[in-house]
Amino acid sequence: MKKNILVMGIGNLLLGDEGIGVQVAQHLENKPTPEYVDVLDGGTGGFHLLEQMESYDHVIIVDATMDDDPPGTVKVIEPVFAHDYPPSLSAHDVGLKDLIGSLYLLGKVPKVYLVIVSIKMIQPMTMDLSPPVMECIPVIFDTIVELTAEINARSRQNADL
Repeated sequence: MKKNILVMGIGNLLLGDEGIGVQVAQHLENKPTPEYVDVLDGGTGGFHLLEQMESYDHVIIVDATMDDDPPGTVKVIEPVFAHDYPPSLSAHDVGLKDLIGSLYLLGKVPKVYLVIVSIKMIQPMTMDLSPPVMECIPVIFDTIVELTAEINARSRQNADL
C-alpha cells in the first residue's frame, strides 16, 4: 500500500514550547505507525520540504501557535488559502505559508491539515516544554491517530468508487 499520509512536525527545539511539533514527530518516529503513514521532523520548515510534501496526498502538520486559547489547547484546522492559517503560527509562520503557496504554484497540492497547539510564549534556549504543553502530548497523539485513520478510510472509500 502506498504511504499517502505524511505527519510532519514543525518547530525549533531550542525555543521551548515552539518546538512541540518537532518533539511530537521525534516521539512518533519511534512508535509503530500504520503502513500508510510516514513521519518527518520538519525542523523550522523551509523550501527543502517541498519535495517531501508534494509526494503525499495528505499532509498533517503539527505546529505551535500563539493565540488567545489557553496553552496546551489542541485544534485541527484544514486551511485552503493563506488567510485560513492562524494569524500567529509560531516563529516560522511566513515560511510555512510560503511553502504551501509554492505547492499551489507547482500544482502538486496535498490536502493539508494543521494540528495546532496553543502556546503562551517562545522560551529562548530551552528544550523543555511548559507543563500545559507537555500534558497535551497524549491529546496530540490521539488526534493524529484518529485523523490518519479517518483520512485512510476516506481514501479507501474513494478508491472503491
